[in-house]
Amino acid sequence: MYADWGVNTLVVAATLTVVSLCVLLHYEALVWLSARLRKLEIQRRRKVLYGVYALLLIHVAEIWLFGLALWLLMQVPGAGHLSGMGYSGLLDSIYLSAASFTTVGFGDLAPIGPIRFLVGTEALTGFVLITWSASFTFIEMETFWRRG
Repeated sequence: MYADWGVNTLVVAATLTVVSLCVLLHYEALVWLSARLRKLEIQRRRKVLYGVYALLLIHVAEIWLFGLALWLLMQVPGAGHLSGMGYSGLLDSIYLSAASFTTVGFGDLAPIGPIRFLVGTEALTGFVLITWSASFTFIEMETFWRRG
């Protein structure tokens, strides 16, 4: 049923593209955030809050990139669909993306067909990026508390 290698190749290419975009976005955002936090002349406690809020926004942007890719792929005949509902809108794709990115897993929605590759890879990517953010937060906050 899902042996269309043209569609499979498209899903793999889209997955590689969105993973690359997310890793680059994450890297550049962390470089910018690190420099910005060092320049801020505010209380250390506020720097922590700014850093955490910025990281949350970065992750939300990455979730949206994956969700948009998922939604666009579902417009391609044979790429797959979401089980658990008749119509899958953009926000449904974002919802599944958030569940996958945060490695919560599937609940009321699950991917069917070649798009499973994108969603499965998103779980690994989300785990790596969230861990990267946790390491970044630890290093930055340790720096702020040592200066104080």
